[in-house]
Amino acid sequence: MSRRAYSSDLSNAEWTILEGLVPAPLPSGRPITWTRREIVNAILYVLRTGCQWHLLPHDFPPYKTVYDYYRQWRRSGLWERINTALRERLRIELGRNAQPSAAIIDSQSVKTTEKGGCAATMGVSR
Repeated sequence: MSRRAYSSDLSNAEWTILEGLVPAPLPSGRPITWTRREIVNAILYVLRTGCQWHLLPHDFPPYKTVYDYYRQWRRSGLWERINTALRERLRIELGRNAQPSAAIIDSQSVKTTEKGGCAATMGVSR
């Protein structure tokens, strides 16, 4: 990495965990210009800061490249698989089963008026 580090960048230990989950470049494709780690760091920067894709700092890969990878990986379900793998890994480290055995669903009742729309939120005009 030849740029200064951002607080959203993955540490070496974090990348070691994620590296096996992120797809490797295809051997028959174009030669890679950017490492997978830099692509992931750029995606994390956008997600962490909330900046627009085209406002990604210039020391990251081009925003169109980063967004393309983000979109491909989202459509393929990669982010869900990574989340599942990390959750299972943490549960095992905590001495629990990889999969939860129960879930809690919370619902809340909210009282409303008989009227709906503007009539319910507007004061009575006289």
